[in-house]
Formats: sequence, C-alpha cells, structure tokens
Amino acid sequence: MINRYFLLLLIIAVLTGLTSCNKTATTTAPKTQNKVDPPSGSTDGVTFTNAGKSVIFNLYAPNKTTVAVIGDFNNWQPAAMSNSTDGTRWWIQIDNLDPTKEYAYQYLIDGSLKVADPYTEKVLDPANDPSIPASVYPNLKPYPAGQTGIVSTFWYGQPAYSWQITNFQRPNPNNLVVYELLVRDFVGTHSYQTLVDTLSYIVTLGCNAIELMPVNEFEGNDSWGYNTNFMFALDKYYGTKNAYKAFIDACHARGIAVIQDIVLEDQFGSSPMVQMYWDAAGNTPAANSPWFDAQNMHPDAVGYQMNHQSKATQYYTENVMKYWIQEYHIDGYRFDEAKGFTQVNSGSSEGAWAAYDASRVALWEMYNNYLKTLDPSIYVILEYFAVNQEEAVLASQGMMMWANLSSNGEQAEMSYNDAGGSWDLSGLFYDSWGFTTPTGNVCYFESHDQERLQYKNEQYGNSNGAYTIKDLATGLKRCEMGAAFMFSSPGPKMLWQFGERGYDISIDDASTGGRLGDKPPHWEYMSDPNRYHLYQVYSSMIRYKINNPVFTAGTYTYNLGGAVKFIQLLGNDGTDLEVIGNFDVVSQPATINFPATGTWYDNLTGTSIAITNTAYSVTLAPGEYHVYSNTPLKL
Repeated sequence: MINRYFLLLLIIAVLTGLTSCNKTATTTAPKTQNKVDPPSGSTDGVTFTNAGKSVIFNLYAPNKTTVAVIGDFNNWQPAAMSNSTDGTRWWIQIDNLDPTKEYAYQYLIDGSLKVADPYTEKVLDPANDPSIPASVYPNLKPYPAGQTGIVSTFWYGQPAYSWQITNFQRPNPNNLVVYELLVRDFVGTHSYQTLVDTLSYIVTLGCNAIELMPVNEFEGNDSWGYNTNFMFALDKYYGTKNAYKAFIDACHARGIAVIQDIVLEDQFGSSPMVQMYWDAAGNTPAANSPWFDAQNMHPDAVGYQMNHQSKATQYYTENVMKYWIQEYHIDGYRFDEAKGFTQVNSGSSEGAWAAYDASRVALWEMYNNYLKTLDPSIYVILEYFAVNQEEAVLASQGMMMWANLSSNGEQAEMSYNDAGGSWDLSGLFYDSWGFTTPTGNVCYFESHDQERLQYKNEQYGNSNGAYTIKDLATGLKRCEMGAAFMFSSPGPKMLWQFGERGYDISIDDASTGGRLGDKPPHWEYMSDPNRYHLYQVYSSMIRYKINNPVFTAGTYTYNLGGAVKFIQLLGNDGTDLEVIGNFDVVSQPATINFPATGTWYDNLTGTSIAITNTAYSVTLAPGEYHVYSNTPLKL
C-alpha cells in the first residue's frame, strides 16, 4: 500500500512539473460571464499588457447571447468572453503569451458564427493569400491548419518602423497637384518597394501629392480596392506595413504628400461587421445592425451601406480616420462616394440623391471638425457630386470637392461642341461653381473612373482635311493644350496615372479584363518622342503652377466657352500670364488683350513676341496654343 501510494504521489508530481514547464496561454476573466466592464484602458480589438505577455480582446457586439475567442493560443477552443454592464461589449484577457510570436484568432458568436476582428491590423485569407508572392510579402504567417474563414492576427513583437521624416510640411492646397494611381497597375510587381524605386518618375513630373486608390484590406487581390472588408488592415497584396511606411517616408523625403483613397460609405459581404448582423432570409444586413442599413439609400450603392447617423458608425468611422493618420503618417483622405453618407432615401433618382441634404452637410461638418482636431492641415477631399449649393458650404470650411471635367475635357480635345456648350472648360475656375475659395474643388480631366483622353482622341477625334485628331501625334498635341489650360487655373488639380504620356488603352478594354482588369503600364511609351514631349509639357505646367505665385495669388479673367479659349492671370508680384489655344480643327482669328506692351515670353517653346498694341491680333492654327508671360516663369 505504502509503495503504491508513494508511486502515485511521484506520478502526480512529475505530471505537475511537466505541465508547469509547458508555456500555454491562460484565461483571466471574472467568474461570472455577464455584466462586467472591460479593464480601464482597453480599446477595440487587441490591447497588449504585461509587455505583450497578456492581451485583452474587446469586441463591440450588442444583442449577442454569447461570444468566445478562439485562436493559436488556446488550440482554437472557445474561451467565453464577459459581457459589459451595458450589454454592448464582450471582452476577455488571455495571459501567458509569447510576445515574439504572431498569433491568429477569431471570435465565435452565439456558438456558430466565426468572424475575424473588425479592428485587426492584419488578416489571413485562405482563398487569396496563396497568390501573394514572397517577394511582395516575405515570411507571411501560414494560414492555421484546420480552420475556416478569414482570421485575424496580433503580434506584439513585430518589427517596428523608424520614421526618417518627422517634420514634413504639406504643400499648400492652393497649388496641390495630385497624381492618382493604382499600385497594381502602376508597377508590374504591385509592390510598395517597386513604387519607391519609381518615385523619381513622379518627382521629375513635378507632382507634389500622390493619391493611392484603396490600400486597406479588400475582397480578393486583383481589385481596384473599393470592395472593402477590413478598414484597419493593410492589404497584403501590395506589401507589408513597414513597406508602406517606407513608401510614405520616401514620398515625404521628396516633398510629396500621400493621400489615401478610403471607402467608408459601405462594406462588402466578407466584412465581419456585415456578417455579425445578417438577415439570411432577406439577404441584407439585419434591422438591428449597429452599422448598416437594411436597404441602400441611393441609386449608386454597390456594397452594404453604412448608416452614418448611427453613433456606432460615427465612432467606428472616426477610429478609422484616426488610425491611418497616426499609424502611417498619411496626409489626407479622398473619401469615396461621400455623397452616400445619407439616410435620405433617394431610391433610383440621381437628381434626388444630389439635391441639398442638410443632414449630410451636418455630418460632413462633424467629420471634418474631428479630422482637424487630429491634424489641422490634413487634406479632406470628397467625391461628392451634389448640387453646387451644398458643395459650396463644405468647400467654405476647407473641404475639397472632386470636380469632374472629363466630359468637357474630352469634348474640347476631340474638338466637338454641342448646343449646350459641351467643350466649355469654365469649370476649371472655382467661381463658376459658386465657391468663394480656389481650394474648394480638385479639377481633373481624367480619373480612375473616366475614359482615357488619348483613347478618345484616337477613336473619335474630329478632323478637317489633313488635320485629324485621330492621328497619334496630333492627338497628343491636343492633350498638351488641355494640360496647359488645366494647370493654369487656380486651385488644386489632379491627373490620373500615365495621362501625362497619352495612355490610350481604353478603361473598358476587353483584352485586359474590362474596366476593373489589370492595365499594362507601358513604360516603353516614354521612348516615343511625341509622348515624351507631352510628359515634358505636363512637367513644365505643373512646375510653373507650383513655383510661380501668379497661379495662386492675384486676379484672373477667362473665356473658355468658344473655340479659341483664353485665361489671363495678373499676379500680385508683377508677373502676368496669358494662355490661349484654338480647340477647333480649322484656323481661327483671335485677339489677345494683353495687360501691357513689351516682350512676352512663350514659356513652352522658349521663344518670345514683341507686343506693341495690347489688343494683339493673331490667327491660330488648329490645336495651336501658347502660355505667355511678361517675365519667364520659374520651373
């Protein structure tokens, strides 16, 4: 008996010792699983404590019966989470973690629904991660065996990034020139590292801001990024967190601001926030969703629309805004479909959706004020397209409206005009919109959504005799003329990638996968003398705009409705500017009213003219244009 008893004690002691040596995570939570608030200081998602050896999970999920966390740290066995006293939050503390290890986890809701954390900074996706090359995202954590669905991760000891530029001064919005690009198509590797390597191209062009199409996690890999699902996670298809930070750092080192295109109007079906409150019978978000409408409120909705009158949505939205500014040092946002931040149901009517909406104005005033508390100089650009009256209110508070002049620009460059004045370029000037500040609108002839100017020229350009805009060289000259006028008007401007060299692959080209398909960058275009000359004209006009106060301070007059178009800028520093161009396909007589006689310099040709009479008469050949100034402009 004694020997058996002693042997039993010995076995127990050995097993106890083995268990204590095996470092496994443990759960720290109150005995009761209900009505206990999370520890002070814990935030949404994961909060690290005890130097990364412990974490607190905190999920906003009102009206749920049970929530548990499962992950690498507990062999994917549910650990019940406590419910807060107000019933809206679920939390748990997990201890005994290895701070050097990256962990995967999900939430198990009501015993059946598994979702990733809406606040995670990284997801693992079994359907899409295998298509991400190691050259773009090295050492990607393998998807956990035996699991299903998208999982979230956390990693206390992940490599930190050391910022090199900490005092970046953002360009004045009045002379902001934004280069919009899609990482996937701008560089064949679709990586931030290659993007850094090609920054010299944009530096030489002269743009002082880059606007990236969405880079937060979106459905799939091969995408424009507007099918968003995780707003705090960087999409791995373009690279790591530190690679993106290095890109932003490199831009700042070269005087270039980084503006991030972001989608906070809707989310798509793989979003955990959509899945957590889903009406399977109606195939829509459930009526009790804290964030989403059960039905979309406007005619252009694609995903599931967020209800921005909801306090939960406002809280979430402001957290997203704060995160990218503080974590990645970005310089501003372009808010996709900002007009969709409304609870006024316009049905299928575009006109009703664009009508003045006081509740929408109040909402954007609130968000703008919040952003300014984070950083007073942050850029706030809205894809709005509402009535001018509504946009003018927001513009007066420092927000910038996307000003789509693609149709007018196309018509002018192709040399077509209908009875309504379709080639009128007056929209380049802020006063034509009823705005009182030149920073109120960001004008452009091309964006990711619009057909390419040079493609339109080649396919549909007008002609007269031997002069035909369908000819490549002639069409590119028309693009030069368009650029001369666009960059000569006050206020911020934008160009879409490769428009500066006459990109002529249709946005809807079937051989490249249609509208959303990959488009080849065609870097070889730069070896074509005519395309390269267009690039040089763009570069000169951009640099003139940025480096010469006449483009931002002084008075102006313009007449942009006829075949021969004029812009006159009178600078406060004594520099005056005359821009003239013939958008017809036949020669046109013109009289240029110079403000003074003397020598005037043709800045794009390096020649000059002697003005002896301020009313200067000239006949302009089709497509002929000039940028004159009374003193040579500074590049």
